[in-house]
Amino acid sequence: MLIGLLTAIAASICYGTGSVLQAVGSRRAARTTPAAAGVTQHGGPNLSSTAKAAMTWEFIVGTILDFVGFGLGAMAARLLPLFLSQTVISANLVITAVLSVKMLGIRLTRKEWTSIGVVCTALILLATAAGHEGGHHAPAATHWWLLGVTLLIIIGGTVAVRFLGARAAILAGLLSGLAFGALGVGVRILNGIEPFSLAALLSDPALYAIVVAGAGGMYLHTVALQIGSVNGATAALVVGETVLPGAIGVLWLGDASRPGMAWLAVLGFVLAVTGAVAVAWYGNHGEPEAAAEPEKSSLAGV
Repeated sequence: MLIGLLTAIAASICYGTGSVLQAVGSRRAARTTPAAAGVTQHGGPNLSSTAKAAMTWEFIVGTILDFVGFGLGAMAARLLPLFLSQTVISANLVITAVLSVKMLGIRLTRKEWTSIGVVCTALILLATAAGHEGGHHAPAATHWWLLGVTLLIIIGGTVAVRFLGARAAILAGLLSGLAFGALGVGVRILNGIEPFSLAALLSDPALYAIVVAGAGGMYLHTVALQIGSVNGATAALVVGETVLPGAIGVLWLGDASRPGMAWLAVLGFVLAVTGAVAVAWYGNHGEPEAAAEPEKSSLAGV
């Protein structure tokens, strides 16, 4: 349990730092791109502007950290119950918020700090209540369903973002979170790991769901960072990344809390999601005058 927790915390730090660096790179690329050239007719970033953002050194370093975080997160998903591993990893929201104060020059409001405190408290409750990890195996049909749902999330999300344009920040963040949640489930049920079998690994649809979810989730998260608040987009990601895999782990994979502590696990889970939603809400509904002054603005100005 301890090794799994430390691994999940390390993954969270990598993801949180990577998100801020990617946001810095996205905004630097946006400042050097003519307004009309970087958006679709609906006001969202086009593929070329997203590619330009991905070529900045900040974004590249952030992406490397994401890959490191992915490896650590995959290990945590196999060592801990999904409702715990995904929630701890999703605490990168706190890392993102704290680093954005320094690296993006923003100020967090009291409500935003309170919401972050709620998330931290929820993580402590979850860690206290978490019990044994369930199994790593699921019916073959589940592997195919996972691949199909992942493709639907990525393709549907890409189309939706294109048509919603600048209004799609939270949706893009949420869908990227669902993709990363699918990635966590895929890692958990992946065949051919224990014992290792290359044939079983390559023939498992869950492997391709992991690849699609990783690449597509990163793209949607990049779009969310380009057009919205870094903390708001990350908070929406937290909801998607936490709720679905946590429920799947409990309902189908046998994850459980300690005896008599189910209520504490439920409370921690609800508080974690509520706190993340609150950060997303307050991060995107700041005062108009604050948004006009970046050095004094809250997350709404990011």
